[in-house]
Amino acid sequence: MTITLTFLALIALLLTGMPIFAAIGLTSMGVLWIVEGKIGAMGDAVFASLNSPLLAAIPMFAFMAHVMIKARVVDDLFLTANRMVGHLPGGLGFATILSCTIFAAISGSSVATALTIGSTAIPQMQRFGYRARDTYGIIAAGGTLGILIPPSGPMILYSVVSDASIGALFLAGVIPGLLIALAFAVFSWLQARAHGQTRREPWQGFGRVVQALRDSIWAVMMPVVVLGGIYLGVFTATEAAGIGALYALFVAVVIYRTVTLRDLMGCLWDTMHTTAMLFMIIAAAGVFGHAITLIRLPNAVIEAVTQLGLGQTGFLFVVMVAIFVLGMFLETIAIILITTPIILPTLIALDVNLVWYGILLIINLELALITPPVGMNLFVIKGISNAPLAEIIRGAAPYVGLLIAALFVFWLFPSLSLWLPVKAGFGV
Repeated sequence: MTITLTFLALIALLLTGMPIFAAIGLTSMGVLWIVEGKIGAMGDAVFASLNSPLLAAIPMFAFMAHVMIKARVVDDLFLTANRMVGHLPGGLGFATILSCTIFAAISGSSVATALTIGSTAIPQMQRFGYRARDTYGIIAAGGTLGILIPPSGPMILYSVVSDASIGALFLAGVIPGLLIALAFAVFSWLQARAHGQTRREPWQGFGRVVQALRDSIWAVMMPVVVLGGIYLGVFTATEAAGIGALYALFVAVVIYRTVTLRDLMGCLWDTMHTTAMLFMIIAAAGVFGHAITLIRLPNAVIEAVTQLGLGQTGFLFVVMVAIFVLGMFLETIAIILITTPIILPTLIALDVNLVWYGILLIINLELALITPPVGMNLFVIKGISNAPLAEIIRGAAPYVGLLIAALFVFWLFPSLSLWLPVKAGFGV
């Protein structure tokens, strides 16, 4: 009964529009009061949840992203991608996905990717005759890559809650991210050809392509520096965040020279705001994890799985379906911090690789970003295009199918996710 009331209270609070940290925190306080008659354990739970060196990566990756966005590197990225493939029939959509892929490795955020690339690409695609819905679908889908291609904020949060290696998670996201980006790009190209969207820019010559690559090389090299250092064992994921932040400063101030001292102060303020919000959510999730342990919810899940005879496959199927449904109504951060503490003991009991599960989780959360009624990328595109939401949803619908197919592929072939971290020497 207590478990049922806990979930009903949490869902009711979240549906009111209350901030995530407040909804999780109030629910947890209620459980502690009912079970223990006091809430004194909150302090220890908050301290334990925030006492992790890994959390230092969050503000540094956030600062890195804010600085690179402020430096307007996306202009060079889009120009380079467009010069490389924009002259091909349907190549502009391909170029947009390529830009999203590279920018995803800089921003670590799906919303930032969709917003930044969309602001540049939507007018360009419409100018060359792309159907409005196809344009919106490409941006919505391309934006989702922001949480799968490292560095990824949701991956860091999952790592904190599950104690999975963040370095292994980052590397595990590379191959799935690139393969899904390729699937998006090929589909956008086929879609453009099918609807006669073949107007394109003239080929400007190999020299102009080389020039564009030279102009954008500093932005393109950022993910190479960050992930290459992790892969080669030169530095940890947390140290990589610091290197990335310094690299972003160098590019913005020395190379591009488009960021002023006032801009940097704005980046610091945005970083502080983002970090404080995430840390409050993590602290609330720590209390929630303590509360559900008191009411033996994780144990109840293990007992239910045992009684139903669910093996690894059956349990993962149920979890993936549940997360897909939750994704229609809740934000990605809330889903990670609510579901992971509940199912983590069962995943361990069933010998599920936590890095592999993390990739499946993130792909499922990509779906949450483009499925109504609460798909964040859908509303971002509506905000920058003022298009009808129904039109945006229709454009994103085929990419929902592609992501579901990708989820099954990476479920059936775990080695696609685990090969790179194993090659790098991570014990997964």
